[in-house]
Amino acid sequence: MSRREMLTVLGASALGWSVAGLPGLVHGAPPVVAPTSWPSFRNGPSQRGLATCNLPAQLEQLWMVEAGPKDGMISSTCAIVGDHVYAASLNGQVFCLDRLTGRRLWTYRSREEADESKFIPGFKAAVAVSGDLLYIGDEEGLFHAIDRATGKKAWTYSTNPDDPTGGGAPIISGASFFEDRVIFGSHDNNLYCLKAADGALVWKFETQGMVNCSPAIVDGHTFVTGCDSHLRVINVSTGEQVTDMPLGIYLIASPAVVDQMLYVGTHGGEVLAIDWKQAKSVWTYKAAQGDVAFHSSAAVNDKFVVLGGQDKKLHCIDRETGKNVWIFNAKRQIDSSPVIVQDRVYVGSHDGRVYGLELATGKELWSFVDGRPFSASPAVGEGCLVIGSEAPTGKLYCFGQKG
Repeated sequence: MSRREMLTVLGASALGWSVAGLPGLVHGAPPVVAPTSWPSFRNGPSQRGLATCNLPAQLEQLWMVEAGPKDGMISSTCAIVGDHVYAASLNGQVFCLDRLTGRRLWTYRSREEADESKFIPGFKAAVAVSGDLLYIGDEEGLFHAIDRATGKKAWTYSTNPDDPTGGGAPIISGASFFEDRVIFGSHDNNLYCLKAADGALVWKFETQGMVNCSPAIVDGHTFVTGCDSHLRVINVSTGEQVTDMPLGIYLIASPAVVDQMLYVGTHGGEVLAIDWKQAKSVWTYKAAQGDVAFHSSAAVNDKFVVLGGQDKKLHCIDRETGKNVWIFNAKRQIDSSPVIVQDRVYVGSHDGRVYGLELATGKELWSFVDGRPFSASPAVGEGCLVIGSEAPTGKLYCFGQKG
């Protein structure tokens, strides 16, 4: 094993990766994803939202680029891998940037038609990187695998069996990886498992509602929390359901999993801690405002569960007891999923700000104002934080330390 492979394996436990499912070790690809990268929506298959690099106490804007010139709004979470940032926007573009300068290196489009009068499907799903490829689904049900060195199409898979070019239900779910497979959900109620190398269907599992979440993967199982109000545990190898746990309320957020515990917010103002192996609830946290939706996915470390709500608050919950630790008040809803970076937590808000807070107390330490909503989640890798805004031209910001 090379030194770079060894570093990747050593960083795996912090991200929740199994060695067999490490990004960069898929289908014989070189180990291109380092432990300090951010390759997927919540930085690893357990989806805990933990950064494995540090950030300076006071972030400085390193660059800003636009996805525009029109309809370029960014609600997708980007990926940071090595010297590159991979981002996607609602104007149907996926693009690769130099992490140090923000210079655009290539652009991929969801459709190749030059006729601008035609609808071009945009990207709301998070960018996911594994090995030599980048994976993302679009608004018309076409799942794309892109060569991340060249920006050229490797393959596509249509969730609409009658139309290989798409024409299906949106894919909002970010991709997750297990061994030689890529897994994602769709608004057509299905969870899909494809061969990562060529997009061949391995299996699909039909739920009873739209799948918005990015599927977590732990111990050979994937976890789906969706609009059918169920938690489903599925064997990744076979596609067979192991557990079906009715929750009584539908869910938008993606689950975070730590060992046998799963954490997720609901559309009914609750945050659930579930022992997925025993299919039982351990604790339930209820927002004081009541029937408020949690679209934000939780960041989970050894002590805390942190997530935003449409009650304009960021909630920090004691992971063991389910009791409130602190609440931070923004000026508008928080659909962005927070990221824990050592003793701080970062999140965007619809009030047009990105916030940096002290994790122990919720005290505001830093903020940045764009003025347009930040519904995308931060990506933190290689010593920088990158996040896109819903400005009409799609402003993508990179923060770190100058010099």
